Amino acid sequence: MNETIKLLLVEDDDALRFIVKDNLEQNNYQVDVAENGQEAIDLFETKQYHLIILDVMLPKIDGFKVAQHIRKTNENVPIIFLTARSMTEDKITGLTIGGDDYIPKPFSMEELLLKIKIFLKRSNNIAGGKPETSKVKKIGRFVFLPDELTLSLDGEARKLTIKEMELIKYFSENTNKVLNRNEILEKVWGSNDYFLGRSLDVFISRLRKYFKPDPNISIVNLHGIGFRFTVKKEENA
Repeated sequence: MNETIKLLLVEDDDALRFIVKDNLEQNNYQVDVAENGQEAIDLFETKQYHLIILDVMLPKIDGFKVAQHIRKTNENVPIIFLTARSMTEDKITGLTIGGDDYIPKPFSMEELLLKIKIFLKRSNNIAGGKPETSKVKKIGRFVFLPDELTLSLDGEARKLTIKEMELIKYFSENTNKVLNRNEILEKVWGSNDYFLGRSLDVFISRLRKYFKPDPNISIVNLHGIGFRFTVKKEENA
């Protein structure tokens, strides 16, 4: 028998919360609900969830602050934002603080269910699921463990988000190649729209900071084209 998948739905609109919860339960998910940000945090701290569906505009504590709280203790659980906001900067904010995707309101349940399946598969949270990542990669002086979401240097491990892992994995599989921006977005995010492009730039800056201790590793910006992830061999005299 398959493991029961536990979801946390955080939505302050009573009608929408009822409809989404009902549809999710019809698809055999176990669903806890929260009506505001404080309830969401309280539930998250007492239970374990495979995925979180999080409205941005919430009473008491907004969805962004809830996500930041979650990411302090759990880098891995997928977070899908529900948002009525159309501001590009808000969408970028949601992704860069640790959200995995967003769905603008109004949305179809088919779209939400599809995204849930995708992220549960990526995070390998389904019992018996096989990770799609390889075991160990050496990148310059770093040791990259995709399955464990870690990037280590001299025994010190940095915990990665799923999106950081997927981006590093894609770069490491295409070392020293010219990579088109749209191609990166399609492979890692599954889409290449404007705000995801802006989000990619934020993630690139973050990865440059991670790899900075090794001067043989660089992410070169090719204006108008994309990036090249360069790893030079160390020259030992």
